[in-house]
Amino acid sequence: MSKKRKWDDDYVRYWFTCTTEVDGTQRPQCVLCNSVFSNADLRPSKLSDHFNRQHGGVAGHDLNSLKHMPTPSDQSETLKAFGVASHEDTLLQASYQFAYLCAKEKNPHTVAEKLVKPCALEIAQIVLGPDAQKKLQQVPLSDDVIHSRIDEMSQDILQQVLEDIKASPLKVGIQLAETTDMDDCSQLMAFVRYIKEREIIEEFLFCEPLQLSMKGIDVFNLFRDFFLKHKIALDVCGSVCTDGASSMLGENSEFVAYVKKEIPHIVITHCLLNPHALVIKTLPTKLRDALFTVVRVINFIKGRAPNHRLFQAFFEEIGIEYSVLLFHTEMRWLSRGQILTHIFEMYEEINQFLHHKSSNLVDGFENKEFKIHLAYLADLFKHLNELSASMQRTGMNTVSAREKLSAFVRKFPFWQKRIEKRNFTNFPFLEEIIVSDNEGIFIAAEITLHLQQLSNFFHGYFSVGDLNEASKWILDPFLFNIDFVDDSYLMKNDLAELRASGQILMEFETMKLEDFWCAQFTVFPNLAKTALEILMPFATTYLCELGFSSLLHFKTKSRSCFNLSDDIRVAISKKVPRFSDIIEQKLQLQKSL
Repeated sequence: MSKKRKWDDDYVRYWFTCTTEVDGTQRPQCVLCNSVFSNADLRPSKLSDHFNRQHGGVAGHDLNSLKHMPTPSDQSETLKAFGVASHEDTLLQASYQFAYLCAKEKNPHTVAEKLVKPCALEIAQIVLGPDAQKKLQQVPLSDDVIHSRIDEMSQDILQQVLEDIKASPLKVGIQLAETTDMDDCSQLMAFVRYIKEREIIEEFLFCEPLQLSMKGIDVFNLFRDFFLKHKIALDVCGSVCTDGASSMLGENSEFVAYVKKEIPHIVITHCLLNPHALVIKTLPTKLRDALFTVVRVINFIKGRAPNHRLFQAFFEEIGIEYSVLLFHTEMRWLSRGQILTHIFEMYEEINQFLHHKSSNLVDGFENKEFKIHLAYLADLFKHLNELSASMQRTGMNTVSAREKLSAFVRKFPFWQKRIEKRNFTNFPFLEEIIVSDNEGIFIAAEITLHLQQLSNFFHGYFSVGDLNEASKWILDPFLFNIDFVDDSYLMKNDLAELRASGQILMEFETMKLEDFWCAQFTVFPNLAKTALEILMPFATTYLCELGFSSLLHFKTKSRSCFNLSDDIRVAISKKVPRFSDIIEQKLQLQKSL
């Protein structure tokens, strides 16, 4: 065994300090470039060579501050004074950065200890040598360490969001939805919308389990307790957008009643994203039966493993594009729309398969009337999917969403007039199979009646276009006819002054509507506040739907007991943890122990 060299305080003249490994081996570390050398390099000639070659050998500095470092914490403070991270800092930083990536990619915590670190050590050994491998070995990446790192980062992100909420000049908007995970545990998810630095921010707020029942009072208690826990008054919420079962999160639910009792002036909006449910409620009996027949066919094929395998083999044999059908679910309406399109396009092949299996669904499925109804439903749901897709984005406000709904509903009269004349241009699948006037007559009457009912239902349910004429200056203060504003309206003078500014007009033409009004807070605070109070509420629960998709990655059969609140916050939040603050607090805590 080779003799181990000892550190000498005189070596600080070359801008080196000493790091001590677990086995007591002393290694020199350059405080200028943070390079760590082997114990064999712990001699003046090697240190001097590095100092002269890499750093120019500049002398004349006061090096007394580098001497006599009895504890690791003192060494860390000295290195920070020179703008250089200590070895302990870099190890912690690497550990936190990996934990952050682990959560972002929604991976199990054990992946670091069981896969990543062993691979990294092997690569370091082969490519960089044993010294680099020893250095990597010191990075703490155990399951418990990754878990604690993610918890700490989650709390830091949450603290940032809470600080932003408290500093927001307007009441915040809340988006709230509920789902059941694979462990049959009901999860309540919330996002928040607030103003920060002339911009509307949308952020993840929480995802918490509903422990016992799923009644409106349980949702309200969890919602209220979150704000009480973090010492924020509940009336900071200016609006809540909900979705789900009417008994729990519906517009007239028990939850909404409790919220309105606590915050009387709160604005309650219902998610506008899924109008498909209204179509089902307004379907005539024959169309409803056709839809249920489609669901039964899908369940017959997908619900039984042998049938599904035979179905795939059958389609591969005849060379058809679709070999996998989507399950219909109540909440994933886009899936339902795709089902109808796929079923219609594979109608003949599915009919052959049902005959092959001697299914009792054959009689209803191959009926000509059923096929006509299926074509209409596939066309209608395709239109609804396009409407929903246009509202599936961040930053969607109630005004924009209701404009899209209003534009959709206004197409109904045109469709009705064309259908009365046997013109099925707006329903291409239906147009494809209508071959006789008799078929066109009977389906035209049903479609006309359904579209009329659907139009009435849309207007009553979503209050389409409910922005009154005097408030439309919010959408375009420059083209708006100011005569619609009553003379007694206190902000009419501000509105006239704003319209006279060419610079503000340029801002309006180049900025998003929400950002434009945020930018006016300093100049026209009353106008900006009025406009943003209308634009702030969420129009959909789209962000929650995205969050539920992430939930599927965290809650699996192998992680069914996993508490996901912190992991999902780090994974889907736009906030980045303040790593330097977290590490500094960690080191201070270790120093105090």
